[in-house]
Parts: sequence; structure tokens; C-alpha cells
Amino acid sequence: MLNILPATDSPTRPRRPEWLKVRIPSGEGYNEIKQLVQSHGLHTVCEEARCPNIAECWERRTATFMILGDVCTRSCGFCAVKTGRPSVLDWDEPRRVADAVLKMALRHAVITSVNRDELQDGGSLLFAETIRQIQKNAPRCRVEVLIPDFKGNPDSLQNIIDARPDILNHNTETVPRLYKTVRPQGNYQWSLDVLRMAKSCGMVTKTGLMLGLGESETEVLDVMHDLAELQVNILTLGQYLQPTKGHLPVRQFVTPQAFNSYREQGLNMGFQHVESGPLVRSSYHADSHVPGRDHSFRA
Repeated sequence: MLNILPATDSPTRPRRPEWLKVRIPSGEGYNEIKQLVQSHGLHTVCEEARCPNIAECWERRTATFMILGDVCTRSCGFCAVKTGRPSVLDWDEPRRVADAVLKMALRHAVITSVNRDELQDGGSLLFAETIRQIQKNAPRCRVEVLIPDFKGNPDSLQNIIDARPDILNHNTETVPRLYKTVRPQGNYQWSLDVLRMAKSCGMVTKTGLMLGLGESETEVLDVMHDLAELQVNILTLGQYLQPTKGHLPVRQFVTPQAFNSYREQGLNMGFQHVESGPLVRSSYHADSHVPGRDHSFRA
């Protein structure tokens, strides 16, 4: 049994362990990126999802852009992004994202999005255009995408694959038993199918899990085995943190030692890179997961 700390004994939000405390966002690099994002009328998941690593990543001049607006059609129990009726698609957004990537001189850009389930293609065509704009205007920049499940629609996924991002990431998020609570509009099998299809089309694949929502060690390892069978290249594991009182509570705090154990077990299963730690998020240190454009990861 891996070492965890229960977090549900108190009726109030539990106090975070020392290893989860982060500094308040500040610094020259942070302020420059914030101004650049605002001036281009863009959104970042760093801000919208209240990522605890925003200070560190923005000081490193890295950011994860969130396209297709800032309103999601789903109501996941863990996510701080607004839920509701999204606005019309902004087809100039891909150009502005590419321009921001160029001005930031990024070598590795991560592009994610809200879910747009009201659209027939789930927004995949605009997603693909964003990839192409970055490839055209910042050709030295590697493009990683973090995509929705598109409700299992293979045509929507094919639109992304045809744009040939360097890394295709789709987060599994949690164990199957918790999907109805954590991702009520999601489906575990859809997520596996996304990763399976991407791998069959020659993509370098990546996925991630949040821990601390009430899953057991056995359940986590079972999911890791499912993902290893799909030959997923990169796995991220991090601690779930409750963004507001209206979101799912933290059920347990997973210790750094437990995260290290998961990392070792993941490498033994065949993952080529495992980023595992309390503050790890899907895009955390994404630029270091693959050493270069001519990487040796098997597609």
C-alpha cells in the first residue's frame, strides 16, 4: 500500500501539506507573458484552470494556450473552467496563437481547448488550423496538443492527426469507477480509443491522471496497465487540488514517495517517460519530456 494522507476529516477544505505550497505568481517573465496573452485576446489553461505551477512555467516563458473560447460545454467535477453556452468560433484565433508563439520564441508550444460538444466536429477543424498556423509561422517550434475526446468521433480526431502535431495528448484523468462523478459527460473507453487511434496513425502519444479523488492504488495501476498496452509514450501523474468549494473535494494527499513509486512502476511497464509528482500537471515541464524534434520516441 502506497503512503497517502486522508484529507476528508475536516468539514472545511483541508490544509495542504508542505510539499504542495507554491509561491504567488510574480516576476518579469510572468508579467511579460500575461501582457502578451491579454494583448492577443487569448486564453491560457494556466489561468483558467488555476494551475499551481503558473509562476514557475511563465517565468520559464512557457504557457499552454486554450483555444475555442473559455466556456466549456461540459461540467467536470474537478475543472475550474467556466461551463455554459460558448460563443461563436473565432477563426482568427489560430493566427493570433501562432503570432504569440513566435513573439515568445517558444521551442515547444502546448495547445489545448475547452470541449465544444455543440459543434459537429467538436471544434477539431479550428484546432487543426491552429497547429498548421504554428507550423507555418514558427517552424522551429514543436507542437504538443492536449485534445478532448470529441465524444468518440473518429472523424474529428482524424482532423487533428492530419495536422501532424509532434505530440498528441489526451488525458484519461481518473479511474473508470470515478468517471460518473469526475467526468460525467466523459467515457473511459472513448479516452482509450482516442489514444489507440492516435498510436495506430503514428502519433507520439501522452496521457495523464489526477490522484487524490478517492481512487485506490490497485485502480491506478490497472489504468496504467491499460495505457501501457496501448503503447502510450508519456504518462503524467499529479495531485488533484480542489479549485473552489463548489468542486469535488480532495479525498487524499498522495505523498512524494508514492508518486516516485508510481513513476518507477510506470517505467517498468514500458512508458518511455513518466512525470510523476504532487505538483505535476499535464503540461508541466512538457518541453523536457522529449529531448528534441528528432526525438527517438516510438510512434
